[in-house]
This record gives sequence, C-alpha cells and structure tokens, in this order.
Amino acid sequence: MRVQAVWRQGWLVAGFAGLVLLSGGVRADSNSAADWLNRAATAAKKQNYSGTYVYHHGEHVEVLRVQHRADSGGEQEKVDILDGTSRQFLRINNDVYCHLPDGKHVQLEHNALRRFFPSLLPARPAGLLDFYDAKLGGTERVAGRPCQVVTLSPRDDYRYTYNLWLDKDTGLPLKARIVNDNGSAISMLVFSEIQIGKAPDIRKDISRKIVEKVPAGKPAVNEWNVTPPPGYRQVQAAVRSLPGKRAPVTHMVFSDGLSVLSMFVEPEDPQVQSLHGLSAEGAIGIYAREVDGYIVTTLGEVPNLALIETGNSATRRK
Repeated sequence: MRVQAVWRQGWLVAGFAGLVLLSGGVRADSNSAADWLNRAATAAKKQNYSGTYVYHHGEHVEVLRVQHRADSGGEQEKVDILDGTSRQFLRINNDVYCHLPDGKHVQLEHNALRRFFPSLLPARPAGLLDFYDAKLGGTERVAGRPCQVVTLSPRDDYRYTYNLWLDKDTGLPLKARIVNDNGSAISMLVFSEIQIGKAPDIRKDISRKIVEKVPAGKPAVNEWNVTPPPGYRQVQAAVRSLPGKRAPVTHMVFSDGLSVLSMFVEPEDPQVQSLHGLSAEGAIGIYAREVDGYIVTTLGEVPNLALIETGNSATRRK
C-alpha cells in the first residue's frame, strides 16, 4: 500500500510525535497533572538517557534503542531499530540523518518535525488542556522505576485517550498508550530498560558515506482548502515528488500538539487501483475519496470521525 509506505517513512518512529510548540504557561501546584506534563516535556529535551523500548502498533511490534544527549551544543539523539530491516536515525538538533539499509547512503532532512519517543509532548503542554482533561492516576513501575500515571482524556470525538507513565524522579515518559473509545489499546510504547542521567557517547559516524539531502518540497500554495477538527492546526504543507508516483503529491500535516493526522493529495492515476472509503493498516486509520480528479487520503492514529471530516472538507480552489 503506497500511502502506508509513505506514512511509515515519515512518521513511524515518531510514535506520539510532539510536533507543535504551543504557547501559554501553566499555573499549577507542584503535584498537579499539568505540572507533571510540563516536567515530562522538559525531561525529554534536557535529560541524558539511553534505553530500549518496544513499540506496539496494531499487530506489529518493533524494538528500538534510543540514546539522547543534551549539552551546550543542543540535543543529539540516536535511534536504532533492532529488528526487521536495519535502520538507524541520528538527530542533531533539528537535522535528522537516516542511515539506509545498504550501509552506503545517508539521507539528511533539515529542520525535521520528526521527534522520537519519549519526546511525545509539545514544549509547552498548556494548549493541550483546551482539548484534553488531564488527571493523575496512581504510581506504577516501568523498567524497574516508579512512575506517576497521567491520563489525557479527550473533550470531544476527534482524538483518543492518552495514558502516560512519567518517571517519578525526572518526569521522563517511560510508557505511553493510546486508547480508543472502547478501551482498547491502539498503540503503545514502553521502555524495557533505561539509564537516566549519564550522557551517552553519540557519534555522527557518517564518514565514507554518501549523504543525500531529502528534498524539502515546494510550499503548497493555496491549492486546497482544508478544515481540520477543532484544535488541530496545520504544521506542515509541501508538494513533493515521491517514489512510485507519476505526479507530485501534496502532503499536509495537522496536529493538536499530541494527536497527528496527515493528508495526501495526488492526481488520480487510471493505471493504479485507488483506495476509497475507510480502511486501516494496523493502528493507522485511513480514509480516501475522489475530489475533482484527485485522490484525497487522510490517515493517522486518530478516530475515524477526524479522518472523515478532514477528508470531506478538502476542496480545490478554482
């Protein structure tokens, strides 16, 4: 499935991506849910840590190794996917290097939105509280460390519930779970082991490799009108040439700071059987429809209502 392949290339490892820097402060007591969210957002950016976590999404399971270092030069992070096809990501501040399986090539994406677990919250979580109710739960152990459970329950039908397990000492998220209206887990990330406090030795290690810059794409200039659900705002829009596509594809990303949905718009190809209606690929919901000779596809770990209303809102400007 081509749409799914594009989505996985761009967003798979991000999991619950913290994509938006929302404005506004939080006035809270030291033990409030809002304060714990602030601690979690800061810890993921400022703490040194290394560990192994498991990513469950649908029927798929992946094991990843993450190393994160914060110093006067900013952030460095290395993520290795330990099963399946060999993949490695290296993030230096906002630049992300992806080591390709051939071992010879590295893709470089400047100013990438991509963030890796445990960076799942926006820098200022206050804006989330307009669309989620934040409540403290009990204390549970994850990877041998006591954690404070925090639940973010949606105030509407356009997002799922998020359960977070935050390290008691540092606030670092050690486990996160998305739950649907039926109480079933859509996806989950959980550390099996982690070391916090010691700065890992992260080396760039791209010598003797061919570095290919990922095209940023041309800005999507007002060709489509799209109305995302309340609280979601557009955080990315570009027109890109993608492998296997005969014509450039318009790609838009919308987020409320926690939940993320993507939209792909491409000319209908009579030689390719297109998706129509609702479907799913593992934990990813997909909705596709035809609009004036184009296929509009929305997808993400969000309720079907968010996908359908966003997809149905898309109209081409005359």
